[in-house]
Amino acid sequence: MTADIELRHYTHHHAAHLRPLLLDVYAEVYAKEAQNDPFCAIDRFTEGLDSWMARPGWNCVVGYDHGKPVGYTYGAPLPPGARWWGGLLTRVPADTLTETGTRTYALSELMVRTPWRKTGTARRLHNELLAARPEQRATLLVLQDHPKVRALYESWGWQTLGDLRPRLLNAPLFHAMLLDLPPRGRSVIATT
Repeated sequence: MTADIELRHYTHHHAAHLRPLLLDVYAEVYAKEAQNDPFCAIDRFTEGLDSWMARPGWNCVVGYDHGKPVGYTYGAPLPPGARWWGGLLTRVPADTLTETGTRTYALSELMVRTPWRKTGTARRLHNELLAARPEQRATLLVLQDHPKVRALYESWGWQTLGDLRPRLLNAPLFHAMLLDLPPRGRSVIATT
């Protein structure tokens, strides 16, 4: 099924055009969770999406199957003094959390619509987003009550840094994860 998936890149210049599509896919993928969990509410996601889209360096990869969006992933580099690490509950060396604006790329969202799950689409979106990133490493957050998702990311080379609870209203507990990125121009992220 993934052979027909076309991957398209977008930047903050495409944000206004792309926003409705990203919101529609989110509303479908998280429909059940949004009914019971205020953190997953569409309004909260919309606020976060708008904030991410306004960040310098924001980029997004959307997968399409014969013109129909199947999923997407996006993120942006962490600026100096990033709030990203503010809710970290695990002690780590201070230099691990030092951001320069070019050190760490934060992968904020990765989601795939149900018909395209377990087809390799998530991995293709992930790899495409990170393949040409110039940063040294990437970070993401995985809900602690989703051990299968964490195991999937670990199988892709991610390592758990520690526990993190974002300083956001109703925020759940996450695993903060890191992935070393290859030097720019040399992709070594496996696809199998």
